[in-house]
Amino acid sequence: MPKPTKGPRLGGGPAHERLMLANLATALFTHGRIQTTETKAKRLRPLAERMVTFAKRGDLHARRRVMTVIRDKSAVHRLFTEIAPLVAEREGGYTRIVKIGFRKGDNAPMAVIELILDPVQKKPSAKKARLKEEAEKAAKEAEKAAKAAAKKAEAEASEAAEAADAEATDAVVEEAATEEAVEVAEEAPAAEEAAAEEPAAEETPAEEAAVEEAPAEEASAEDDAK
Repeated sequence: MPKPTKGPRLGGGPAHERLMLANLATALFTHGRIQTTETKAKRLRPLAERMVTFAKRGDLHARRRVMTVIRDKSAVHRLFTEIAPLVAEREGGYTRIVKIGFRKGDNAPMAVIELILDPVQKKPSAKKARLKEEAEKAAKEAEKAAKAAAKKAEAEASEAAEAADAEATDAVVEEAATEEAVEVAEEAPAAEEAAAEEPAAEETPAEEAAVEEAPAEEASAEDDAK
């Protein structure tokens, strides 16, 4: 008789144990969950997960390896076509064992073993989380810098516009002053010509009388001197 493996034994010999585990695996892949003793569930778990690993490969050789253990073609077909795609993203731990108490009669501990077909939600690693935080921080700093640059550019544009308006105003004032000076320069020769063409003003009678009195006064002065 072959030497038994360490741990709990199922059945009378190794062949019987293999057949029992194969039947349990067939029922598990067919129904998705089965109720059995805790010992059988613990022995079934590594075999079932190994069969799922073969099914994830999906090639003909893997299918033949599974068929050497599970003889039911419908169970193998469901394992390869339905179960394997659902656990493609999972890297292990395809089964779950839940204890449900003790069985009446022999008080054997009972458990439910089932397949885990829920989608995997990968948690980001610490390095990825740190890189993500740094990227978000850099994005915020870049956004702040962009806003500050936009404000500075806007202020410079407003200052340039004000300076341009001031230069335009000064240019208009200078142009107006130049036009006014030109008009004054053009009007000055005309005023001089007009003043030259005007006749001399006639002497008034008072001026004539003063002129006539002046020789008389000079004559009286000479007589007194004599």
